[in-house]
Amino acid sequence: MRFLAATALLALVSVPAMAADWKTDYKVVRFGITSAENEKDRLARYQPFKDYLKRTLGVDVEIFTAGSYDGVIQALAANQIEFAFLGSSAYAAAYTETKGGVEPLLTAQQEDGSTGYYSIVAVRCDSPYKKIEDLKGKVLAFADPDSTSGYAVPNYNLVKQGFEPATYFSAIPFSGSHEAGVQGVVNGQFDAAATYINNEKSGIPQRMVSKGMIKAGEICWIWKSPEITSGPFTARKNLPPELISAMKDAVKNVPTADPVAFKEMSGAESSTAKGYVDVNHDRYQWIVDMRAWLKAQRKS
Repeated sequence: MRFLAATALLALVSVPAMAADWKTDYKVVRFGITSAENEKDRLARYQPFKDYLKRTLGVDVEIFTAGSYDGVIQALAANQIEFAFLGSSAYAAAYTETKGGVEPLLTAQQEDGSTGYYSIVAVRCDSPYKKIEDLKGKVLAFADPDSTSGYAVPNYNLVKQGFEPATYFSAIPFSGSHEAGVQGVVNGQFDAAATYINNEKSGIPQRMVSKGMIKAGEICWIWKSPEITSGPFTARKNLPPELISAMKDAVKNVPTADPVAFKEMSGAESSTAKGYVDVNHDRYQWIVDMRAWLKAQRKS
C-alpha cells in the first residue's frame, strides 16, 4: 500500500517537472517575422508582444527578422528559430523545405469573423489605370518570391485569367516588401504593385496611411484576388510539445491578456483583427499545390 502511495505521489510531482523541462533546453525562445514592412517598424510593432511573451513564458524571447521571406523560412529549416508568423505561401515554402517539419498553430481572425484576406494590384488613384487591361506593357512590381499575396496568388490568378505576367507587363521586378512596392507606385518607380488588404479598412495601403508614409487617396486597387486563407503562426514540429502548447496559448490569449501588445502587432489603427483561431495543415494544402504549379511553370 505504501508503495502504491509513493508511486502516486511521484506521478503527481513529476507532471509539473516534465512540463517545465523545456525551459532548461530553451532558455531563449525565438520567433520570426517576415518582411511586409521595413525592419525598424517591424521590430517596434512587435516589441510589446516580445515583452508580453517574456513575462508569460518565463524565458528570454528574441525577434528574428530577415531582408526576405526566405531568410525566415531558412531560419526555421535550420532550427535557428522556434516559431514564425508566416504568410500562407511562406508557410507552404517552409513546409516543403522542411519536408513537413513545421506545423500551423493559429491564424488571425477579423472583426467580421473572417480568417482570409485578398491580394490586390495597387495603382495611383490619379493614374489612367482602371483595370488590368490598362497595364499592358507597364511595370507591375511583386513583393517577394515567397509572398502569398505579393506574388504567388496574383501571379497564379493572372495567368489563369489570361494575363501571363512575364509577357503581358514590360517588367515584373520584386520590390523586396509590400510597403516598398506601394511606395514605389506612389513615387512613380512602378506603374502598379501587388500587395494585400484584409478588407476596406485594413491592409498594407491603409496601414501606410495611418503611419504617415502615404496620403489618403493616393493608392487605389484595380484588381482583387479570390479570398486567401490568412497565414499561420507556425512552429517547428521537433520542439517539445509543452513548449508548443505554452507558446500557442500565449499567442491565443494576447488580445485579452495584453490588448496594447495585440493592437501594436496587428497594425494599430488600421487593423480590424480581433484574435486568433486554431488551424491545421489541411487548410494550406492548396497553397502548397499552387506553389508546385508555379515552380513547374517556371521550369517549362
